[in-house]
Amino acid sequence: MNRRIFLGSALAAAALAHPGIRSAAAQSNASRYFKGSTTDGGYTYPNTNFDSIDDRWKRQMVKYFSDEPQGTVVIDTNNHYMYWIWENNTAIRYGVGVGREGFQWFGRANVARKQRWPTWTPPKEMHARQPGLPQMMEGGPRNPMGARGLYLHNDKGDTGYRLHGTAEPWSIGSDVSSGCIRMFNEDIIDLYRRVPVGTSVLVLEHISDRA
Repeated sequence: MNRRIFLGSALAAAALAHPGIRSAAAQSNASRYFKGSTTDGGYTYPNTNFDSIDDRWKRQMVKYFSDEPQGTVVIDTNNHYMYWIWENNTAIRYGVGVGREGFQWFGRANVARKQRWPTWTPPKEMHARQPGLPQMMEGGPRNPMGARGLYLHNDKGDTGYRLHGTAEPWSIGSDVSSGCIRMFNEDIIDLYRRVPVGTSVLVLEHISDRA
């Protein structure tokens, strides 16, 4: 795979070709979600145009009350927020995309491994649902895992779920993934810098049909 791609208008064109975009309207509007580019680790990828993003999904420091200790990552799947708990009842809040109905995972885990530009290996269940997927895809701007991956393990081993970036910034704030938690590439890079291996992660249960 060419490690120096996606320059200029090609940034948006590559995103439009991504199978995760499901409508012609989405394809025609996708380019507004990108502005400029950044080179990182030998890859050039499109910057998110945050002028096109709802303010609630943008990274920000907020008041947050929790019994979890400082440094814990808490994911509120109902409201599509991730919190990295800070001190004095505050947290850094990130907007996230979460698993769609039937693909969610909830519970406690820890960050067992961190990877820059991770490879993507779709599990057999995903191959069954979407024949034709690659057996493995190298890291890079086209990769659904995005710029960084944090791998979640629990006492039973690898959960199979990840915190990772995305080439589809319009999907943040939605129930869209096959269970993993996706973030803007800028945000997963920020989180990657902050959390060490061993960080505790709590994924709160998604409650459907809330009053």
